[in-house]
Amino acid sequence: MARRRQPTARQERLGAELRKLREAAGLKGREAAALLGTDSAQMSQIEFGTAGVSGERVRRLAAHYACTDADLIEALVAMATDRTRGWWEEYQGLLPASFLDIAELEHHATYRFDVEFLHVPGLFQTEDYARGIFSYRVPELPEKDLALRVRHRMARKVIITGPAPIPYEAVIHEAALRIRVGNRAASRTQLIRILELSEADHVTVRVIPFDLDDFGGAWSGMTYAGGAVPKLDTALRDTAHGTAFIDSEAQLAAFRTLFRKVEAVSLEPARSRDFIHRLAKEL
Repeated sequence: MARRRQPTARQERLGAELRKLREAAGLKGREAAALLGTDSAQMSQIEFGTAGVSGERVRRLAAHYACTDADLIEALVAMATDRTRGWWEEYQGLLPASFLDIAELEHHATYRFDVEFLHVPGLFQTEDYARGIFSYRVPELPEKDLALRVRHRMARKVIITGPAPIPYEAVIHEAALRIRVGNRAASRTQLIRILELSEADHVTVRVIPFDLDDFGGAWSGMTYAGGAVPKLDTALRDTAHGTAFIDSEAQLAAFRTLFRKVEAVSLEPARSRDFIHRLAKEL
């Protein structure tokens, strides 16, 4: 297969998972390459996602690596043979690659949860709110680029508002609900939008109020997307240089535990909706 100039995060993840299986089997790259009748350079490209791999080769590698996790193997084969042309591809070359990678990750996710302390989760944001967030970039974005980012963010909502929604849970701190990214009217509209979306059976909203003792988790904002199997889950964290995709099993386990701790101290969904309703009435 031709070498890719810029693999997607999903293609890189497939390669990384194959590398993990090889290392768990105690094999060197050249040894794995020999099993496929190729060379070390080609094997390296497969494991870095810069070269594709067929489903048949994925199965052969899994067998040589003595992998007995049938569900994981089938999930990796699906990743290798997936030819989805998603809506996000219309933004190719127009937005940073991470925007497309996040949309593709969400498209394949089986569930998702967010924890936010300073901003309303992206999947809940109104156009005005999203525009306000993106407008704070330094240097400021040209109007065309700003509009593209807002449109892309609105399109991502398909995973909770489209014909095949996934389970979604958001834990939002009171600070994020009270910070006025726009004016009073825009802030009220944003709160009402959260309430509207929370009425769906597959959407759960919980609030962490300021009036909470012994809460030391304000650093724990995250996005977590469930994979086809737990080993293919992904956590996202914002960094100074963009969005980091995290796939280490140990870190994923830590994020799941952290989410449950934050969830446990938040208000129940019904009380959370009442809380947000009161905030909207105050505006």
